Amino acid sequence: MKSPILVAAMALLVSLTACMHSRPRAAPISSAAIALHTDDIDRFWIAFDAVQATTDPDLQRTTFQSLYLDRGSPGLEAFMEAKGYTIDDWLQAIHRYPRFWTTIRPRTRLGTQALVRTQDHLARLKALYPNLRPAGVYFEVGALRSAGTTQADKVLIGVEMATGDDTVDVSEMAPGLQRFFRTYFASRPLDNLDLLITHEVVHTQQTGPRQDLLSQAVYEGVADFVAEQAAGRLPDLPYVAYGPDHDAAIKAAFRKDMEGSDFSGWLYNGADGAFGVADLGYYVGYEIVRRYYERASDKSAAITRMIELDYSDPAAVRRFVAASGYFDEPVETRS
Repeated sequence: MKSPILVAAMALLVSLTACMHSRPRAAPISSAAIALHTDDIDRFWIAFDAVQATTDPDLQRTTFQSLYLDRGSPGLEAFMEAKGYTIDDWLQAIHRYPRFWTTIRPRTRLGTQALVRTQDHLARLKALYPNLRPAGVYFEVGALRSAGTTQADKVLIGVEMATGDDTVDVSEMAPGLQRFFRTYFASRPLDNLDLLITHEVVHTQQTGPRQDLLSQAVYEGVADFVAEQAAGRLPDLPYVAYGPDHDAAIKAAFRKDMEGSDFSGWLYNGADGAFGVADLGYYVGYEIVRRYYERASDKSAAITRMIELDYSDPAAVRRFVAASGYFDEPVETRS
């Protein structure tokens, strides 16, 4: 015989599933060649509530699989692949951090406020780069691994990170995670979400694997610079403020590492980066690209060249860097 709790939970699952079938899907908002999708946010919270309604682990898995993963958009599938997510990642995060989910929940829907600004930026991006290829922007609720990434023609925004602020409760997390998220949320990422989306859309237009730190920094610098041209501003992040006042020291230290494949001192590193400032590789890449653009006589052609730079060709990347004049002498191509 099934327990009363199990029966009630199964009934809730059926009810919620019916709601999902009857709920009208919001039409994607499109700007230029970019479509914006937010439906997975509602799907996640329906699945979250169903998981909370039962203590049966098997039913929790079935419920979450059925209501979120199986019904998710192509963006959710791509997010799972890009970040290596499994159902266990979500269920563990749900069980370990109840205060986090309670406080982030109302904020996850605030991301849609950035869409109006984002549409304006994307229209400007299309004007700057007429060859803009179609892409989709998907708002997802992840399991605390990424605020934003791309896969092929998809921009994938993790709203449980990208919409946080210092009111979000991270006290149940391990000390290292607490430190990271408190620093990250203090930067008010929601205020920069329109820039993040535009930055990631630029990434969907770029090609070729990056083989060393220099190429990766240029890759990120192109996205930052082009997003700035489209949006009229840079994100309010530490590397933006710190970089210009310490350019000479940053440049000298970066040159020592740029031929290697270890990005940890310069990119994607929280507060543990070079000079104690996160992501200074973004600053270096941005400066290279900015100076290249300033030297170019044909600004439109410069935008096209930087977006279409082939990172699978290290020599092409180094020619681009040399043309910027950022370093005092040409960057030699490795044999």
